Amino acid sequence: MPIDAQQLEKHRAAITGHCYRMLGSVVDAKDAAQETLIRAWRAANRFDGRSSLGTWLYRIATNVSLDALSDRARRHRPIELSPRGTVDDALEKHPREHWVEPIPDTLAVPEDADPAQRIILRESIRLAFVAALQYLPPKQRAALILTEVLSWSTAEVAETLDSSVASVNSALQRARSTLADRDLGLSMANLTKTQLSLLENYVAAFERYDVAALTGLLAEDAIMSMPPYSLWLQGRESIGSWFLGRGSVCRGSTLVPVEACGSPAFGQYHDNGLRPWALIVLEIAGERIVSMTSFLDTATLFPLFGLPPRLMD
Repeated sequence: MPIDAQQLEKHRAAITGHCYRMLGSVVDAKDAAQETLIRAWRAANRFDGRSSLGTWLYRIATNVSLDALSDRARRHRPIELSPRGTVDDALEKHPREHWVEPIPDTLAVPEDADPAQRIILRESIRLAFVAALQYLPPKQRAALILTEVLSWSTAEVAETLDSSVASVNSALQRARSTLADRDLGLSMANLTKTQLSLLENYVAAFERYDVAALTGLLAEDAIMSMPPYSLWLQGRESIGSWFLGRGSVCRGSTLVPVEACGSPAFGQYHDNGLRPWALIVLEIAGERIVSMTSFLDTATLFPLFGLPPRLMD
């Protein structure tokens, strides 16, 4: 069945999102998606049309990702790496390969996805969910993603993983148990009007550097972290102390809204927009912000999110 490059390209976002869930890295996901499309192009004459083109590509992408995971260490979020910190802790730095990275929604969620599917796809790239997936052995991870996110049957998963239905069911049971223990199953909520107002208040408080107002928007046990450093803080008081102390370099920042990992996010600039500082990803529950993660690797991340090196000359 003939396949042209344009047909393959239409699936790039879906495949990139799938590889991101498997690998936890936007850079690695882009590379894996490209490898998937190259393998598909080379094997196009073997595509017989018994399954959809998308299903065939997902199978290739799953195996590309499993190959990539064969000799790779697990990625983390700071809160999973070390005990809760204090504002005075030394900032221990780790390389990019150590952390779960954020991904732009536009790279991971197809534009033509229907509304219900779009919700599932955005929820399944949340930082907390993707980080939890990294704790699963690779084949458990693949089985869970294929069934929970893509709604594949266990028979389809077994064929893809060259396994039996019984083995897939066993893997799924263990994977679901792991996620249940971490309370990180998929949710199906969009932001409410109240939560959208919360984001507006967050931006206003951050840009005028009203720390009292900013911390007032946080849940009592909210967490803050900033890869590539392992430090993470919990609680309004600790986070407020950070912003008034070592974090006061953030005074005078400008925030530019983006979408990352199915969550509200912002490109943060210092010095009146002249210096990129961080990509901030928020997680919201109810009417409060429960997590703020500031990724400081702007050289890698800002171009991927279409954020300029400076806001003005």
